Amino acid sequence: MRRSFDRRLAWGSTAAAALMLLAAPAAVHAQQQRATYSFDIPAQDLSSALRAFGQASGQQLAFDEATVRGKRAPALTGAYTADAGLKRLLNGTGLTAQSTASGVYAIRAKTLLVATSAQVEAAPAAAVEPQPETPSEVEEVIVVGTPGGKGIDKLSASFAVTTVNADDITKASPKSTAELLTLVPGVWVETSGGVAGANVFVRGFPATGDAEFLTIQLQGAPIYPPSTLSFLENSSIFRVDETISRMEALRGGPNPIFSNGQPGLTTNFQLKDGGEETHGLVKASTSDYGLRRIDGVLSGKLSEDLYYMVGGYAARSHGVRDTQFDNEDGQQFTVNITKRMEHGKFNLYGRFTDDHGAWYLPFAVNVPGIDKGEYTQLGEASRFQTLQVHANGATRSFDLADGRGWKGYVVGGSFEHEFGEGWTLRDRFSVTKGDADTYGLVPDGGAVTVSALNAVVPGAITTRGGATLGANDYVQSWGAWIVEKQIKAITNDFSVSKTLGAHALSAGYYASSFSSDDFWTIGNFEAMQVKANGDYLNGVTCAQIQAAGSGGSCFKFGLTSAGDGRVDALYLADSWQVFEPLRIDLGVRRERFKTDYVVDDGPGFPDGLAPRTTDYSNSKTSYTVGVNYDINASSGVFGRYSRGYKFPSFDNFREGLTDTLSVDQYELGYKLRSGPFELYATGFANEFKGAKFADVGGVQESNSNKAHGLELDGRWRSDFGLSLALNGTFQKTEITKSSIPGNKGNSAQRQPDWMIRFTPSYDVTLGSVKSTFYGTVSAVDDRYADNANTQVLKGYTKVDLGAIFDVSDFTVQVSADNLTDSHGLTEGDPRSTSGANARPIFGRSFKLSVGYNF
Repeated sequence: MRRSFDRRLAWGSTAAAALMLLAAPAAVHAQQQRATYSFDIPAQDLSSALRAFGQASGQQLAFDEATVRGKRAPALTGAYTADAGLKRLLNGTGLTAQSTASGVYAIRAKTLLVATSAQVEAAPAAAVEPQPETPSEVEEVIVVGTPGGKGIDKLSASFAVTTVNADDITKASPKSTAELLTLVPGVWVETSGGVAGANVFVRGFPATGDAEFLTIQLQGAPIYPPSTLSFLENSSIFRVDETISRMEALRGGPNPIFSNGQPGLTTNFQLKDGGEETHGLVKASTSDYGLRRIDGVLSGKLSEDLYYMVGGYAARSHGVRDTQFDNEDGQQFTVNITKRMEHGKFNLYGRFTDDHGAWYLPFAVNVPGIDKGEYTQLGEASRFQTLQVHANGATRSFDLADGRGWKGYVVGGSFEHEFGEGWTLRDRFSVTKGDADTYGLVPDGGAVTVSALNAVVPGAITTRGGATLGANDYVQSWGAWIVEKQIKAITNDFSVSKTLGAHALSAGYYASSFSSDDFWTIGNFEAMQVKANGDYLNGVTCAQIQAAGSGGSCFKFGLTSAGDGRVDALYLADSWQVFEPLRIDLGVRRERFKTDYVVDDGPGFPDGLAPRTTDYSNSKTSYTVGVNYDINASSGVFGRYSRGYKFPSFDNFREGLTDTLSVDQYELGYKLRSGPFELYATGFANEFKGAKFADVGGVQESNSNKAHGLELDGRWRSDFGLSLALNGTFQKTEITKSSIPGNKGNSAQRQPDWMIRFTPSYDVTLGSVKSTFYGTVSAVDDRYADNANTQVLKGYTKVDLGAIFDVSDFTVQVSADNLTDSHGLTEGDPRSTSGANARPIFGRSFKLSVGYNF
């Protein structure tokens, strides 16, 4: 017993001595933390400032040069403790100083789960590499959904937001901006129309198409305040390229309060910034559909505290749906200048775009021999059109190769300054101007056989090119639709914030002016052979195709119009930290909307004789309340209610619709970011009143709708290179009231009850080549093409694969889109609900890119 007691005493004494040895550095460090030091460090790059700090204080600092590269530190003058001094130097950098058990300050990205190590030792201010952060633990500061772009940690946000970084964008390799939105849960995107002209639906919000509830921001400012006009939605005038660093996507939440008050989806794209060192990329891309594309980006330092980034692309291709000519043709140039100051930042940017592509429309998917993945009616025979444009008989010539796109610019900037004592001023502004035109070939009714046409037009049916059609061949009416829009917009968002005890108060003024001057000639239907790049028929009219049973209308419609709008909004917000885990977010917005609109649409053509005018003004108050509770450092829950509005657009006034849509949204969410896991789950319920809409040439309808569902957005990263990402949406939509009684109780058109996207990725080094293999499986449920729920669009599954290889300074990427050549349908024909016409997704395609990094 005595020997056992002695052993326990010896073991206890040894443990006590070890604890004393381990505690000694911590005790010394605690005394050092209370000590003050005299500093006289000028504003400079962060790396140099940290070295000067270490020399002045004698503190040991450990940091990775790559982590602090490109960051600036303000001047530090006066007496400070080590903690206070470092906090000031690191303010606004996204970094923090974590005190280790050995007394070393480790400079690293802010984390939610702080792990310290007794093994980090360094000479004063020596640059050593700390242990790498787990990516999912690093703080993500988001700008969208905050007053004036104030920013908040993603895990702390009391709303559902998805972030997509540059690596995710590269892997997605989107053919259009809208295609990138497929990464966002709660959003159903139809990208089958081409590089522009997508349809975007948001978690049950009722719409006929386009993107009525999507706002796209650049650097936190809307590129065009109205989310949608006929033949124009925000993604049509924005292109993703190598100058983009990340995308943020906010559904619902505080959207109705800030910026342009979008109640649905706001996506904010952030440009890359310059840093202390010069970096660049040149990339060439090709594909099996004739793509020739060059991308480039260059960034660096112009002078002290002044940084730049420039970049852009030039591209041409005949598209996955080959029109027999290069229909995708464009270029873009972007410049971003940033001035960093001691207490703030000033930013200016400009983006100049001239890019368009064929506008692909629904076609007769029930015709034998049609290749749903590659078919297009548009071709050389229908490319050039001469059309009547005025009641006086005047004509113009058009080239349908111009398709749908954007030729214009978006310029803007931001200013931020901290005045001390909790006061901060912010301002964001943008100016947009250009042409957003749409030229396309649109079907009228379904296809009929030549034998059916012969009952109306006896004899041989021939094309203008001299081909004679057989009795079992198909014919259909197609029309050249021309919509030209000259748009302008100016926006400014000014805010002031003040920290007052447990309250973070903000007040702001948002103002925007916008216009759209339009010319339309649509309809113009003529008889054509149903064949890829089909020809026109000799001596056959649209009316005869109609008489043969196509169900078409053979209408013609034209207009000239000019609309001017203005929005003035005041907003107030408070983020109240009730106690440490609990925060309450409040916001209110008072908005005044004014419109002047004039349209001349005459009897089929504008004639200048009887223009109709609208002078409209209305005001609404939106509000939101959110509650955020931090369960622990890595997880939390939130709840939110918001009331927002959508004012009528120019197109609504043309149709005599002046009601304002109100939107009530309820959200309850759980969020987790711990170690290798990241999960955001959001339950939502929406209610809509006053939804009045009609697709062009379709049936006008007034509805009330409701929806509820669940969004999932999760990711797991292993320590051996494997990562798994999953997002999904499960929802139920219902038309609760309709001006068409038979539609009451139906599901909202073109929105699936569920959709899932699963993306595995594996990083591995093969010899000296760093490699990434990735893929995506997307699955979507059945949908209805119309509110009457008469045409079912069957669900489908799509598979994409890719690989990226880093060889020295070169990066090689190969990708396969729709590998299994799935032929899922994204929409029907709003002017013919028989189901004969639909627009499938693009067929299988392959792409290769080679980039040089320097």
